[in-house]
Amino acid sequence: MIARIWRGLTRDSQAEEYFEYLKATGIKEYRETQGNQGVFLLRNITAGQAEFLLITHWESWDAIRRFAGDEVNKAVYYPEDQKFLLALEPEVAHYEVLRSGE
Repeated sequence: MIARIWRGLTRDSQAEEYFEYLKATGIKEYRETQGNQGVFLLRNITAGQAEFLLITHWESWDAIRRFAGDEVNKAVYYPEDQKFLLALEPEVAHYEVLRSGE
């Protein structure tokens, strides 16, 4: 299993609206992609900003390619992300999951 990790930062005043937007776009698409094994969305609001951390689990690199395309390290953004995000990080991180839930 492979974990794909993306981080985004918004103003705290937009935290709830961006959360709803994430559910309707990225999280929905993750869950609909064959080979996705789960989605974890974490949020930390502090000092006027809301940090979102998305950790998705995938069965293989082919599954990640079904979601992200051939450039698997490139972050996937949606049309209104620029409205919310303070910066668009160009890449995500991937980690091999060695142990899960035991």
